[in-house]
Amino acid sequence: MSRRDSRTNKKARTLLRLRPLLLASAGAFALSGCQYHVLSPQGWVGDQERNLLIISTLLMLIVIVPVLIMAVYFPLKYRADREDMSDYDPTFEHSNKIEVVIWGVPILIIVALGWFTYDYTHKLDPYRPLDHLGAGEPIEVQAVSLDWKWLFIYPEFGVASVNELAIPEGRPVNFSLTSSTVMNTLSIPALGGMVYSMAGMETKLHLIADTTGTFPGRSAHYSGPGFSKMTFDTLSMTDEDFNAWVAKVKETGGELTRASYLELEKPTIDEPVHSYASVEDGLFGRIVEMCVEDGKVCMGHMMMQDELGGGGLAGIPNAAAYSYDRARTIDGFGNLIDLPEPEVNAFHEAFLNDPDAICGPDFARTSARTEEKNNG
Repeated sequence: MSRRDSRTNKKARTLLRLRPLLLASAGAFALSGCQYHVLSPQGWVGDQERNLLIISTLLMLIVIVPVLIMAVYFPLKYRADREDMSDYDPTFEHSNKIEVVIWGVPILIIVALGWFTYDYTHKLDPYRPLDHLGAGEPIEVQAVSLDWKWLFIYPEFGVASVNELAIPEGRPVNFSLTSSTVMNTLSIPALGGMVYSMAGMETKLHLIADTTGTFPGRSAHYSGPGFSKMTFDTLSMTDEDFNAWVAKVKETGGELTRASYLELEKPTIDEPVHSYASVEDGLFGRIVEMCVEDGKVCMGHMMMQDELGGGGLAGIPNAAAYSYDRARTIDGFGNLIDLPEPEVNAFHEAFLNDPDAICGPDFARTSARTEEKNNG
């Protein structure tokens, strides 16, 4: 072997010895930017969720740790080349003690996990108010997920903010959530779990901050090209600071009307923080009902009309009043697409020109024969 080959082999052996250290260093570097709010919560809900996570992990370790130990111990103890073979019993086939352990321990763990899951599921129901904590007066916040930003409306104070959530320390926050377009989730890891926001629906979430500070929040559900920038800061502050924040918003903010909301609703990425000094009455209800625009039929009225049999022939020309998603269609880069106005299709044209041709006896008999032929 040449001297060069010897040096090369020596370097290779050195790298192999250092590989675990290099991998550990790379892993530590990769995790250095992580935030551990879930394990260091700042609110009662987050505390309970952290406790459940720890309890579940410890219960599972009751199985995992012994298995890892036995995976090393038994192959070493009962290897084929061992010298002491006195404990070898070729007639062994059953042990009640082993059966009790391998069946009893998992059953006890499952029972314990089931009990804790049941208890915490009801205790941490996101729709359950936090009145049992005996904390201060709750504050109402109406949260709307937009493309790609968050709107927070404070109905009790008549103000609103975009991409900034201010809450008083030690007081429950009752969230009402909805979405203007696609599904999203409101997530503030330091305070607790997340709940979905969906267009045409209103969901609930109850959180509380036990300390003052700034806690990151975001959407935890992918919703398009601006998803990574759909973040906000949660400012937990004293009652005095919160009242000062509200007063500042009322002095410097604009007006959130139906018209300004429709402008705000248009897709933007990395929207700056701004606020509104006033909010039009009933705006959140119209957002939930998907009828902020003039001339649009609200969801509740639409459902009532469906219950009564629909709009019939007279409703066909009014299709635009029931349309919502077409005006919010975007391309892959988040730009609005101006779609052409829909035209009455051939079925509706035929229906308008000759209803009997579609709903008459001949059509019914033909449909029945076709159904019988297809389904037997």
